[in-house]
Amino acid sequence: MLHFAHSSSFFFIMDSAVKFFMTWFLTLILFLIVAAEHDNNDVQGSEVIRVSEGGDVILPCSLSTKESVVQKFIVWRKDGQKKNVFIYDAGLHHGNGLSGQDDQFRGRVSHFPEQMRFGNASIRIINTTTTDTGDYTCDFPQRNGGLTFNMTLVVGSVPKPIVTMSKVTDSGVQLKCEVQGAFPKPELRWQNCDGNILDAEEAEISERDGRYHITLQTTVTSTTTTCFQCVVQQKDLNHETGSTITVPEKLFVDPCGKVTIEGLMTGIVVGAGLLVLVLVLLVFFQFITVRRVRGTQKTDGDNETNEPLKSEHITV
Repeated sequence: MLHFAHSSSFFFIMDSAVKFFMTWFLTLILFLIVAAEHDNNDVQGSEVIRVSEGGDVILPCSLSTKESVVQKFIVWRKDGQKKNVFIYDAGLHHGNGLSGQDDQFRGRVSHFPEQMRFGNASIRIINTTTTDTGDYTCDFPQRNGGLTFNMTLVVGSVPKPIVTMSKVTDSGVQLKCEVQGAFPKPELRWQNCDGNILDAEEAEISERDGRYHITLQTTVTSTTTTCFQCVVQQKDLNHETGSTITVPEKLFVDPCGKVTIEGLMTGIVVGAGLLVLVLVLLVFFQFITVRRVRGTQKTDGDNETNEPLKSEHITV
């Protein structure tokens, strides 16, 4: 009996071990299947595409196999599946039988029908705005295992800076550089036309409606050059632009030049007013002179007319 009890216990332990092993093995197989399915959902790396506001841009999405996508189901979305940019379903698409396109992209997105048989599912967005900036996906949800292309679009506003002379002080000539409505946030710097960067005050930055308004001032003194540049750099767009200003040399050396630009304009206006006043006075005096001359001539004429006739005496 003792031997039988030991045998039963042994078989019970073996049975439990086998069940545990089978459960573990099946769990492992299930995990590998799920992982394989996840790996088969091919996700292509993200690409950054840059364009200036108002321009057109092509978002690329092409199969490396070059297989036709004419009869495929393709979904373009923006910002984590929140916005339908463009949907194509075996010939039907937004603007041609399909609804649901986000208002932001309505009438601005097209595809390349003649290229679809070569695996090209790219789209074109026209008249881009800064609100088009974001992450985009091109998804083939019904393809075996799934296939998704990721990309980031950066639409930049690149206004040319406005440079002016704000005032002249004992320290030098103060220059102002203003950029209105830039996106993404740019970096500003002052430099002379030889390329040497100048010290500047802390930039004044404000943001309105997702656009940046920046003012940067610097004070320049008499150097080997009177030519200066304000440079605007947008690293996200790999773009740089600038404006140049030339400062009259006399503002550096003439003490009389140390007045504000507004004061110079006021002086010009006052001078013009005085000139007009002098011209008016000259015309007035000319008018008075002419009237006096005419009055004198009329008086002389009247005297000649009113003079009595002298009688002549004839002696016979």
